[in-house]
Amino acid sequence: MQSKKKRKWPMIALILAMVLGTVLYGLADRYLIPHVQVAVVDESLSSGTNAAAADVVAAAAEANAASDDWNYSSDDIDIAIEKKVIGSGSDQTIYYAADVVLRDAADLKSALAGNSFGTNITDTTSNIASSAGAILAINGDYYGFRDDGVIIRGGTLYRDEPARDGMALMSDGTMRTYDETTTSASELLASGALNTLSFGPVLVRDGEIAGDFGSVSIDKNFGNRSIQDANPRTAIGMISANHYVLVVVDGRSEESRGMTLTELANAMKDLGATEAYNLDGGGSSTLYFMGRVVNNPQGENKERGVSDILYVGEGE
Repeated sequence: MQSKKKRKWPMIALILAMVLGTVLYGLADRYLIPHVQVAVVDESLSSGTNAAAADVVAAAAEANAASDDWNYSSDDIDIAIEKKVIGSGSDQTIYYAADVVLRDAADLKSALAGNSFGTNITDTTSNIASSAGAILAINGDYYGFRDDGVIIRGGTLYRDEPARDGMALMSDGTMRTYDETTTSASELLASGALNTLSFGPVLVRDGEIAGDFGSVSIDKNFGNRSIQDANPRTAIGMISANHYVLVVVDGRSEESRGMTLTELANAMKDLGATEAYNLDGGGSSTLYFMGRVVNNPQGENKERGVSDILYVGEGE
């Protein structure tokens, strides 16, 4: 009788090990192992990728490397970045607001890590931006951390799994927010959506604070932090057609506590945004300009890998 019990334990241990291995592989497959769904073979998702644009940005970055002259002006694009400090002591917050005026809506673009669409494909904002020849860039919605949402990039639909409030950058230079569950992807494309992002919440709508942010839920992925408290933030707002404000808030450091969603919404409204939308924040929040990172990612000048960026770049 005793020998039978002894023989059972190795079998039980083997079964437990197999179950644990399956669970661990499932987690790794979901959150760590890259899965390329679409390898971009043209410039539809990174339309600024060209050597000439990269050379222009690199030369300008070298010229400005020792200064805080965060301005750029050409026939088609005007950019002015302002560093803002509010509060003091433990309540101090530092954020950066980039005022962007475009002549062509197509100069506000999206680029993907590895130039591929899929899950767990990541790179830093600065690396993606440099490869794309970006003048200015912010992190996007980190679409690869989840498997839902409506994702249109470069006018092409890559994912159609409605889940939350989305945001679209339109061909007429406007920014539109909408409920993914009641607005079809075909409708968005037909109305001129160039790029959509799926994160949220909507911060400002029709010039007013969009609502109560006390119980916002973006997703329920493993390890996802609550977004209610003061955190680093990234947001995009439209002042008028082809006139945008891109904001990155530092946080989780001694010099900057971050912002709550309510504080971010108020900041966007004060900056003149008539529409504003929250993007992926926390360790992802990064502002890149002319070859260098302007803000302090993760409170220790360390960028986190992300799936995608929004960026401003000249021409095709």
